[in-house]
This record gives sequence, C-alpha cells and structure tokens, in this order.
Amino acid sequence: MQGIDAHRINRVLFALWSLFWLLMIVVAYQDHHFETDIRWWEPLLWEGSSAFVATLWVLLQRRAAPRWDVYLDQPLRWFGKHLPWIPVVAITFVAAIYGIRHAVYAATGEIYEHEPWLFIVFYESLKLVLFAALWLCIIFGLESFARWREERARLLELQKSLAESQLAQLRAQIQPHFLFNALNTISALMQTDVDRADRLLTRLADLLRVSLAAGSQQMTSLRAELETLRLYAAIMQERFAGRAELQWHIDEDVLDAAIPAMLLQPLLENAYKHGVERSSQPVRVEVEARRDGDAVYIEIRNDGALNATGRSGIGLQNCRERLALIYGERATLDLSADAQSVTARITLPYERHAT
Repeated sequence: MQGIDAHRINRVLFALWSLFWLLMIVVAYQDHHFETDIRWWEPLLWEGSSAFVATLWVLLQRRAAPRWDVYLDQPLRWFGKHLPWIPVVAITFVAAIYGIRHAVYAATGEIYEHEPWLFIVFYESLKLVLFAALWLCIIFGLESFARWREERARLLELQKSLAESQLAQLRAQIQPHFLFNALNTISALMQTDVDRADRLLTRLADLLRVSLAAGSQQMTSLRAELETLRLYAAIMQERFAGRAELQWHIDEDVLDAAIPAMLLQPLLENAYKHGVERSSQPVRVEVEARRDGDAVYIEIRNDGALNATGRSGIGLQNCRERLALIYGERATLDLSADAQSVTARITLPYERHAT
C-alpha cells in the first residue's frame, strides 16, 4: 500500500479512535458525577487506563498492518491472522489496566477495590473481544477502501498508458501514409513537369519540418493545425493546378482551441483524392471552423457525390479512433453527402490549448 494511503488511513482511524474514547470518558464521568463516594478523577482513571493500553495495542497493529495487506482480498484469512492475538491482547490488557489503577490508588494511599479476579478476567475479556471485533471491522473497511482506490488509480493509469500507445500507433500509421502519397505525386510529376515537382518537393520539406517541430505532442492549437494544413493544401493545389479552388472560412475565436495534432490532414486529403482527383471539372474545396458555446465545429467540404467506397479508408478510420480515445462520446466525426457536395464534419468540446 502506498505511503500516502497508509497515512490517510491512520489519520482517519485515530480521529475515530480519539472521538470514541473521548465519548467513553465523558459518559463515564457523567454517570458517576453525582455519586458522593466516587471522586471526580476516578472515572477518568478507569476509562483513561483502558484507552491508554488499548491505544498501545492499536499502534502495534498499525505497525504490523503491512504484512497483512496481502490478505485484504480474502477477508476470512485477514481476520484469521488477527484471531490468535486476541488471547494475548486480553491477558495483557486486563493485567495492564488493573496494574495502572492499583498503582495510582496506591500512590494516593488507598486500595483499589473491584470484583473478584475470576469475574474481572471473564468480564473484561468478553468486552475486549466485542471491542476488538468492532475495531477490526473498521480497520478492515478503511484498508479495503484504500486498496480499492489504489487499484482504481493503477487501472486508470494503465488505461491512460494504453490510450497513449494507441494514439501513437494511429499517428504512426497516418504520417507514412501521407508521406507515401506526397512522394508518389512528386515522382509522377518528375516525368512531366520538373519545375512543379521541384516546387512540390520544397513545400513537402517545409511541411515535414513543421511536423517534426511539433514533436510527439498529441494535442495542438487549431491555429497551429491550420498552419500545417495550409502547407499540405499548397502541395495539393500545386499538384491539381487549375482543378481545385480552395476556400478558408475560419472564425478568429476558435483559433486557440485544442485539437489532436494532424487530425485534419487526412480529411483534406480525402477531399482531394475522392473529390478533385476523380472529377474532370473544377472542384471547390472548403475548410470551415467555428465555435458555438462550448463546442467546436470543423467542416471540410468538396463538390461531388459520395463514391462507393464511402471514404472509409485508414485516414478517416484513424481520425474517428483518435477522437474516441481522447474525448470518448464527447466528440464525433460524421461524413455526409447531398446532391452537390460531400462534407466531413468534426464536433468536439472547446478546450483552450495550453501554450
């Protein structure tokens, strides 16, 4: 069990313990307050001696607690490990509290009178068994709860690590996919237009430099994401010169929104691949981003109809999986079409990107 959890358990336990004995002492004092043959300090001595000796045993139990933590998932074994100590505790408890009481009375020149020893041992031992059972149940409950919290935190950390690994894998799939397509385009142009191929290669280098500068960050601002997207769009516009009209509709108040890095590039790539590349007519491609309250809406739209493949390639699939891993059900990616256009629409919660 982690140290911080053990400290928390001890604080809670001894707060309850102190409150319990304070109530016991107050009740004992009130019960004997009006008895003329009992002095005010005697109830305090009786309950105080019991509290002192019992506290010593609880301190010993807390020191030994870590060796029994392994049995917290087996309650019968956990209680069974404590059971053999009950006779030892009972004998030493009775001997200690009555020894203290006799010593204090002797110091005042008096004799501490009580019931016969046989009755005392039986009565005090019975009370101690019930008392120990109560407090062992409380201790077991506190430690089991702490173990549950610890296991839950470990599970959440494991889930976080798994999600980060999955996100890294998805990004690793997207980047080679994009690079392969870009290099394939440059290779094709080298045979027909060397100048355009050279310009494409230069812009690809700029794009790769920006992507590498982003490092391994999973999230970025929409402003930075759009800068990367514009570099990619410049490559596509060069490739499809005269065949695509690109329009940007970006609201200023959404630029500081946090967004998964490289989320939009596969969607814009789809617009060019399935909209521009397959059309013999000029195609309009639009990128729109706006904020409405606590939600961010991003749309990438192109003229044309939805083709038979449904655009369910690796890029779109990875975008959906990344959104699900990061946001759960709070973010969506929908693909819709009408007679004139195809739209990829992302909805995600607005969170300001930490710079």
